[in-house]
This record gives sequence, structure tokens and C-alpha cells, in this order.
Amino acid sequence: MFSDNLIYLRKAKNMTQEELAEKLNVTRQTLSKWETSDSLPDIEKSRMIADIFDVSLDELVTHDNINGKLLVPPKGRHMFGVVKVGEKGQIVIPSKARKIFNINIGDSLIIIGDDSQGIAIIKEQDFLAMIDEIKNNYE
Repeated sequence: MFSDNLIYLRKAKNMTQEELAEKLNVTRQTLSKWETSDSLPDIEKSRMIADIFDVSLDELVTHDNINGKLLVPPKGRHMFGVVKVGEKGQIVIPSKARKIFNINIGDSLIIIGDDSQGIAIIKEQDFLAMIDEIKNNYE
């Protein structure tokens, strides 16, 4: 996954191996070995790569770029995969999403939507806190 993500991100930024290697202070041959999975960068170089492409280190290393269709998301944005809608409209929120957004059993979620932007899910307590903040700014 790392090598595929590195290649995808480099090409998406229209960078040559030589240009990226220069930014990382490594040789083009070293970068080529990372892209062919012959070796891996150390953690510091991996962090530098994530910073250059504005992605999280976790996504750089673990993002599954299925058939080149799922892009590596920028920092703070997430792609959790595909879920199927059940017969009664239910979906299962992936465990990684539940962990990142601290969604636990028994939490109430609010579903909001916009015709042009789609559906969003937010914890009820977070939504109410936003409403209170808006109210306080107008008082």
C-alpha cells in the first residue's frame, strides 16, 4: 500500500522521482526502491513525505487505493470504505470511523443533508454544542 500511495501522490502533484527525492534529501534511486517496495523509508522520511503531500502518516502507510479509484485523503479528511444500506435503511459505521469520532454504543446521531453536498452524520451532543455556540455569538 505504501508504495502505491507514494506513486499516486507523487504523480498527482506532477512531481518526478528526482524532484521528490531532492525535497527528501535522498537519491532518486532510493525513492525508486520505495516505489518498487524494495525498501521502506524510515519514520522521519515517512513523516516528511506525509507533510509534503498534506496527508496523515497513517493514510500514507495504510490507505487501500483500490484500483486507483480511492484517493488518499488530505489530513483531517477520511475515507472509510464502502458500506451497504440494509433493507431497513441501516448502515454499519466502520470501526475506524467510530474510533476517530468517538462514536460509542448508545450515542445519538443526527443525520443532516444538503441536496448538492450529500448526507452528514454528527453526534447529537456535538450538534447541540454547535447550536449553543452560534446562539452565544448572536447574544
